This record gives sequence, C-alpha cells and structure tokens, in this order.
Amino acid sequence: MPIEIYTDGACSGNPGPGGYGIVMRYGKHRRELSKGYFRTTNNRMELLAIINALEEVKAPQLPILVITDSKYVVDAVEKKWLFTWEKKNFKDKKNPDLWIRFLKIYRQLQVKFRWVKGHAGNPLNELCDQLAVQASKNPEEEDLTR
Repeated sequence: MPIEIYTDGACSGNPGPGGYGIVMRYGKHRRELSKGYFRTTNNRMELLAIINALEEVKAPQLPILVITDSKYVVDAVEKKWLFTWEKKNFKDKKNPDLWIRFLKIYRQLQVKFRWVKGHAGNPLNELCDQLAVQASKNPEEEDLTR
C-alpha cells in the first residue's frame, strides 16, 4: 500500500500571493499541510507542495503515489524533460532552485505520479485547493520568484 500524497498550488496573480495545500494518507493516518507566500507563482506553489510533502515522508522505504493536478510537474517527470533540463544545468528553465531540491528528495524515494483534473470533484484534490487558496490569503514568508 503506497503513501498517498495529494497536492495543489494556488496563486492570486502570477506572480502574486500564493500558497500550497497537501493531504498525506497512509492507512488510518492522515495529515494536512499548507503554507502561504507573499509573492510567488502558481507553478512554484505546485512544485513546492510536492517537495514539502516528499520531505515530510517518515517511511522512505514505502512506495509513494503523488496525486496532483499539475501538468507542469507530472509531465516534467513522467516525460523525462526534467532529466534533460538537469543535464543542461537548467539553462533557460524556470524554477531551477526548486527542481534541484525536488531531484534531491525524489531520488531518495520510490515516487509515482498520477495526474487528476483540477476542480473536477476529486474530494482530496478539492481539499488541497481549499488549503492552498486559504494559505495564499494568509502569507507567511517571501518566495524568491525566478
């Protein structure tokens, strides 16, 4: 049984205030996380949600399924674009700081991705959206937008 991680990012303006929401599930355990930023982008919040969730995993030997509505992240990993970007030192790519951080944790875990359509009635994706939007309305810190 994999650890299930649902994530979403939100941003009001692009860039603008933003946030992310996370729901992590394993068996009877469930955890919700969110955080807001004063100035960021939607893609940074989508990616940061996944990074922070993966960094919270307490049992790295277990398989992990990340369920997200972010085509940006899912396609970058599943279509192997990210690894080409890395070979080119992220030349002309946005968010290299986050992609480098993502790769560090990703390579320590057994992660698979599943894309879901946003705002399509998936209850945990909808909850992540609510957490992200609420966090974006209560920013805690700056995000260095690239």
